[in-house]
Amino acid sequence: MPDRPDYDALAEQIRAFASELGFQQLGIGAPEIGEHEQWLQRWLNAGYQGEMEWMASHGSKRTQPEELVPGTQRVISVRMDYLPADSAMTKRLANADSAYISRYALGRDYHKLIRRRLQQLADRIQALIGPFGYRAFVDSAPVMERALASRAGLGWIGKNTMLINRKAGSYFFLGELFTDLPLPIDQPQQSEHCGNCTACLERCPTDAFVGPHLLDARRCISYLTIELKGAIPNDLRSAMGNRVFGCDDCQLVCPWNRFAKPTAEPDFSPRHQLDQADLVELFSWDEATFLQRTEGSPIRRIGYERWLRNLAVGLGNATTSIPVIEALKRRRAYPSELVREHVSWALEQHGAA
Repeated sequence: MPDRPDYDALAEQIRAFASELGFQQLGIGAPEIGEHEQWLQRWLNAGYQGEMEWMASHGSKRTQPEELVPGTQRVISVRMDYLPADSAMTKRLANADSAYISRYALGRDYHKLIRRRLQQLADRIQALIGPFGYRAFVDSAPVMERALASRAGLGWIGKNTMLINRKAGSYFFLGELFTDLPLPIDQPQQSEHCGNCTACLERCPTDAFVGPHLLDARRCISYLTIELKGAIPNDLRSAMGNRVFGCDDCQLVCPWNRFAKPTAEPDFSPRHQLDQADLVELFSWDEATFLQRTEGSPIRRIGYERWLRNLAVGLGNATTSIPVIEALKRRRAYPSELVREHVSWALEQHGAA
């Protein structure tokens, strides 16, 4: 092997490796996020992060990748599609008795899968050129992955704050390899392609968007059902409908998602028929069933108590029926005060308090 690799050729070989490992695209960027640093600080100053204190921690490591991993010269960003085939999202949302779970969470947790593939990518690079410096990230450290991916040419950050790709929409996961290899840099996305469209801002059930590119997480259903540890604010419960883990609405109406392709990754296929379950059925799970059926799933992270909390809100918004009311009544004396309060609210919605 030559002392100094041909980095142009190496970059193309890395892209080929990424494709073989199941990534739909790979981009290479500098370890900098540009204007996104000021954007983050304004967002934090406004308090839009809510209880996500980790968004403000770690000092400047989140906005200065070279501080997070000293010696980093490039950030290799990858994306992997996750949209299940025949996901029937609109139909599920329209059925008030169905449990709507964000499409990304229907299969296995993506963190381990993508991290493993990134390690395999690093191993292949190492087999070509010998040892080199790198560190893999998948939503696991203070990394502004969308900003880095946009600067590596994988898309632009849309008005709904999602990374959007012209050929693939926004239903994909991101991962990064921070590396000390001075690879050629890809052209960043020069401009966004949202135009005058505001469909995502108008569709949000809880009016979480303060404006284009500006999300108040405290009102976002994904935050409320996943990040928030306490009671869901009363004034937002009815608007949540049957969404019990995450929310896809701002992506559902995005015109660019007509180009989204179903995933070819078996691990992202729905498990335990979670794409077909109804609220009453899921609310009947005991904790052992919850732990068994969410093993290896992103849903596991919220725990059983918040799972019941979210489902109680969904049942409060469901069609008034004997099965719904009886399911709620069976949890009226549940040991958790958090669950009891949400069950009480739900029963009130049906006039059965």
